[in-house]
Amino acid sequence: MKTLKELTRPNIWALKPYSSARDEYSGKEASVFLDANENPYNAPNNRYPDPLQGELKRKIAPVKKVFPAQIFLGNGSDEAIDLMFRAFCRPGVDNVVAVEPTYGMYLVCAEVNDVEYRNVKLDADFQFKADDMLAAADGNTKLMFLCSPNNPTGNNLDRKEILSLLERFEGLVIVDEAYSDFSDEPSFLTELERYPNLVVLQTFSKAWGCAAIRLGMAFASSDIIGILNKIKYPYNINRLTQEEAIRMMEQHYQVKQWVKSLLEERGRMIEEFKKLKCCCYVYPTDANFFLAKVSDAKKIYDYLVDNGIIVRNRTNVTLCHNCLRITIGTRPENDALLEALKQY
Repeated sequence: MKTLKELTRPNIWALKPYSSARDEYSGKEASVFLDANENPYNAPNNRYPDPLQGELKRKIAPVKKVFPAQIFLGNGSDEAIDLMFRAFCRPGVDNVVAVEPTYGMYLVCAEVNDVEYRNVKLDADFQFKADDMLAAADGNTKLMFLCSPNNPTGNNLDRKEILSLLERFEGLVIVDEAYSDFSDEPSFLTELERYPNLVVLQTFSKAWGCAAIRLGMAFASSDIIGILNKIKYPYNINRLTQEEAIRMMEQHYQVKQWVKSLLEERGRMIEEFKKLKCCCYVYPTDANFFLAKVSDAKKIYDYLVDNGIIVRNRTNVTLCHNCLRITIGTRPENDALLEALKQY
């Protein structure tokens, strides 16, 4: 890969980060806080939260088998995605490459940051080739995005092709593992030491059942994490979010049980969905959802809405004509969907 200095925007590399009051006495004990212009009343919400989320990162590190310095925490994974653009892509000059179809926020962040977005269409099996990604790149390609398991297709992308890209691409490869807890394949966190150009995204929103607290995780070399910390807003993760995430880390055994139950329901739901007259095909999935081709996605979607059941109509997405994306819910929720479609 290129050096981190070569990849980073020059103004970001030279940037002196904002120093919050709580950064300046780091490592010392204190009981009287007269440094941050806070209101002394209404404890504990009167105090600014830990800007680098030290306690939470120390809880996450052993569970994810990484070092705290390899962790960035953002307001959802979307913050980490946006910061990758802001840190490494010069507006109007650099570009990124991603597969198509995939998670829509990569394109949104590219457009917000005035960065050219190049997509490489997946094949009929929703897979990609590293050669095609590299062919779409040029000397100004800084980032490549791969969501695996992919959204909206649900399948894992070919691991060998991802590794090939990591070995051959000179920029940063971001592997978005929002749904990896539902997959049998090992996380790319195991490859962090081997590939200094690898960034892995995960989230508390899916398997951890914490979409409401808006907490995303990025894992990378400490040098890359240092760049992200340099440009993030000082107090990007509020105290309530940090406390809830710490509570969840202390009961990660419960998350494993949730995942097991959802995987069992996923298998049952797919088999039952295949029996429906409106179902044409259910694509293989490694996520907590599946993509199904149906007879008429718009009509079926509208029918379900009228019955108080919401799924995702993906018919206008590349390669997903007449497809619905269906999240695995509780057994009663899943049964309600099946019963409604039996009467369609």
